[in-house]
Amino acid sequence: MRIVVFLTCVVTAFSILYKWRYRVMNTILAVSFLRKIAVTLSMNMPNLRSKIIPNLFNQSTNNT
Repeated sequence: MRIVVFLTCVVTAFSILYKWRYRVMNTILAVSFLRKIAVTLSMNMPNLRSKIIPNLFNQSTNNT
């Protein structure tokens, strides 16, 4: 019975966090210390870094 209650609580918490994921993320990233940690952790991921860094420094040559 405890397992059923525990799993129900976990699924409920996950669904609430998923529903409000952007609100939770904005709240967490509003704190500068947590924002610095998030950027540091994301830049330590090679796949993410290889996709983001070239786009940041890519200059557009379209002059239209």
